[in-house]
Amino acid sequence: MPALALVLLLLPTLGAVPSYQWPVLPPRVLRRFDPPPEPWLAGHRGVDLGATAGAPVRSAGGGVVVYTGTLAGRGVISIQHAGGLRTTYEPVTATVRAGDVVAAGDPIGSVEPGHPGCPQVTCLHWGLRRGDVYLDPLALLGLGRVRLLPLNG
Repeated sequence: MPALALVLLLLPTLGAVPSYQWPVLPPRVLRRFDPPPEPWLAGHRGVDLGATAGAPVRSAGGGVVVYTGTLAGRGVISIQHAGGLRTTYEPVTATVRAGDVVAAGDPIGSVEPGHPGCPQVTCLHWGLRRGDVYLDPLALLGLGRVRLLPLNG
């Protein structure tokens, strides 16, 4: 049986951490990050934040918009940040385009109703990745959960 190690994901490095903020206000976490034990299994790869239809969505941090469009019938925005981090926002109506440079707090769109699995009619699904690894976006705000993971090797 592998030993367990306390793993803290320090974002983005042990050095200075850029300033991040809530993408919708007021902040109400309705469903937390719940990653699957294996990448191919079902899980919740972000957090659902309570919102009203049409509420403004703001970039959680400074970066470059790398995608705006429709995926699985929902509007999605993806922003590349320092340290290889990428945030995603859905379902949204974008007011930015790919290539736009945004600062933390800049408006990027508005919330649309209809996110599957949301415990209310309208919420924003906010995701975070580094490469192919999904991370808890609340960690950007210092609010992520600490998880015990197996220590390899």
